[in-house]
Amino acid sequence: MSWRRALKDTARSGIAVEKKRLEPLIAVRGAAGLAIVIALSLWLFGPAAAASSAFGAFQAAIATFQRSWRPRPELAIASGTSLAVSTFLGYLTISKEPLFLALLVVWTFAAGMSWAAGPTIGLIASSNVAIMLVTVTLPTSVAQAAGHAAMMIVGGLVQAALIVLFPVRRWGAHRDALADALAAEADYARRLRHDPVASFDPQPLMEARNAAAVTPRQARRRPAELHGARGIAERIRPVLASLADPAMGVPAEGHARDRVRELLASAAALLDAAAHAIRHGEPVAAPPAALATFRTPDTGSILTGAPYRAMTRLNTLLQDVVETAGGTPQEDTPHEGAPSGARGTAHSAENDGRSTPRPASTDPGARGTAHSAENDGRSTPRPAPTDPGARGTAHSAENDGRSTPRPAPTDPGARGTAHSAENDGPSTPGRAPTHLGARGTARPAPTTRTRPTTRTRPTFLALIPKALKAMRGELHRGSPITRHATRVSAVAATGYILGTWLPLGHGYWAPLTSVMVMRPDFSQTYSRAVARLAGTVIGVAVATGVVQAATPGTLQSGTLAVASAALMYLLMRTGQFATQACIAAYVVFLLGMGGEEWTQTVPERVLLTLMGGLLAMLAYAVYPAWETPRLRTRLADWLAAQGPYVAAVFGSYADPSVRDAPDVRGALLTARTARAAWHAAVARATAEPVRHRGLSRTAADDAEDALAQLGRVAMLLEAHLPERGATPVPPAARFADALRESTHKGAKAIRERRVPTWDAVREALDAWETEDTDKVVRNTATLVLDTLTELSEALDTAVPPMTLDGTAPEKPDGPRNP
Repeated sequence: MSWRRALKDTARSGIAVEKKRLEPLIAVRGAAGLAIVIALSLWLFGPAAAASSAFGAFQAAIATFQRSWRPRPELAIASGTSLAVSTFLGYLTISKEPLFLALLVVWTFAAGMSWAAGPTIGLIASSNVAIMLVTVTLPTSVAQAAGHAAMMIVGGLVQAALIVLFPVRRWGAHRDALADALAAEADYARRLRHDPVASFDPQPLMEARNAAAVTPRQARRRPAELHGARGIAERIRPVLASLADPAMGVPAEGHARDRVRELLASAAALLDAAAHAIRHGEPVAAPPAALATFRTPDTGSILTGAPYRAMTRLNTLLQDVVETAGGTPQEDTPHEGAPSGARGTAHSAENDGRSTPRPASTDPGARGTAHSAENDGRSTPRPAPTDPGARGTAHSAENDGRSTPRPAPTDPGARGTAHSAENDGPSTPGRAPTHLGARGTARPAPTTRTRPTTRTRPTFLALIPKALKAMRGELHRGSPITRHATRVSAVAATGYILGTWLPLGHGYWAPLTSVMVMRPDFSQTYSRAVARLAGTVIGVAVATGVVQAATPGTLQSGTLAVASAALMYLLMRTGQFATQACIAAYVVFLLGMGGEEWTQTVPERVLLTLMGGLLAMLAYAVYPAWETPRLRTRLADWLAAQGPYVAAVFGSYADPSVRDAPDVRGALLTARTARAAWHAAVARATAEPVRHRGLSRTAADDAEDALAQLGRVAMLLEAHLPERGATPVPPAARFADALRESTHKGAKAIRERRVPTWDAVREALDAWETEDTDKVVRNTATLVLDTLTELSEALDTAVPPMTLDGTAPEKPDGPRNP
């Protein structure tokens, strides 16, 4: 992309206003906290202290709007406290310009490095440095500086108290993340009806997983419907793909395909209903038509083998997610490391008698279980529940009858439906249910249930060493975070020197602008610079017009500042242009409250804002951190993470008796993280005015498709992981070892600008042909080699030699069809 086009695109992005859902109650709450702090400071200390404290409350409220799963009061207090410390230290050195300049360089470098700990911490740190440049000019003594710092802390405490006293959707972000994951799977199910090999973006699942990590305090207060549903959603996705993919047994057209389309449509409707219930905290309104699809009696005769197993697992998982979304605790949901697929249908029964399942009540949300009966008779059967939320299961019965758990499946691809039964009587086989609400399964005693593990988020104090560790990990010459920190500290110092040297006054506006707009990547830095300049001009013009027309006093200026802040809070998510316009107006009104005339601030603010933006843009052009040259490294990282995941899935078939499902789960999460890093890198590289170096856009797209297909093939096999008693597939172990080693070497080859080869994988697959083992696993291994071959072809961009007749020679037959 040329510089002209890149600048045009970033400028358009900077002034764009996005259509987002507004949150007026949160905006009013933040503005109320700001108004309380300003009024208290005016009453106790005067306009100057009120301006300082207003900046603290203003920044604390902004911190609570950031994308973070941490409790909002913590963010507000941390923001106000850090700004107070910055202001006090800055005032102690402001009288000695070299010392203050050194402090500014250190402070901005640390703020730049803080982006390594996450965007929320990075933004709060950068904003605090920028606001510190203003607040250090307001006190006139050390005592006043200490008082201003104390009021900034009070501003953060006030905002935190309002969040606690007047919560607005206390778990709203967590609900939205989980609901978005379920809605994404619903959309995936609908797309699979028309495209059986449709792709799926796991980003919503990753967001839901991040949201599931809570502090110990949050874990004690988390709503019941946020327990367990994410783990179920993770297992639904491969089952949906397995049910739809023609490679698993359902023809592309025909009666079976029509039934699969009906099941997918019903699954989408149920997932949407669960997503709506979780998002709004309401009972699940399951569509009757969707429930009826899973009650169709002839499904077992239409679908057989792997598709039928996928259908039964989907039925079980949908029932679980509907129940969990309704607010029933998911006590027996497997922990995060549990294998994909359904939970199983019959659990251990520790008795020597017979237990006959009884249904739950027909009340919505009831579990529908028959509890233990300590007697010498049999439990009386009652009809199965008709409500989709009812489970219709039976718990252990301690009596002298007999229990009838269902047997484990004999097919090696099935997950298994019966767990151990410790009794002295024979077991009677039973068929898995085929519709929601009628599971008819035996449940374990409460002492044998496995509660889902809770992902723990460190407390705020425990986060400090983790953040420092992340910053140390990025502290090297080639790190884009280190280059950003170097840029922003150099620009802040240069801007402060130039602003002080120019006869404009208020020279801090230039470094303030630079620190506010600079980000680690090109597109955000340039788009924010354009947005800040355009927003500043509009905001200053509007505020100046109001001041000239109304000539407000101290209280009126404070009121106008609060109104500008409220508008900024309301429009914050719509883009930088509207935000910067409101901030410009807020600063004009706030400094007017402090006694400064608009003629002292407006013209110089515009000029120095322009200077700060130009310095930021020039710094990135001179000392860039381009993502385009690192695309090969990102692609190699994705391959290095994807290979172990695929190998772990095949390894589960090699020896099911020692299979460790958390290994598969952990490898999958690592692969997802690498995939997300690749996509983020591609998005940043697309906006950069840099030519590719060895990896063209076409090659990158083809390589991405190949790696995505590799993960999808493994996901299909993961949907049918064998139970521990299934027949081993020894060749899968050799294939997994070869795949693990080859992908490691292939990643190294990509980093070194070589085309990876897959000879070891091909040899393991050729040796597999001579053994009579599971054909499904063997055919999947063939697909894996095909996708790896496609990856090599995508990266092989060398121009082939020409023959004497002027045509390119034909490529030798590769291992596409070994």
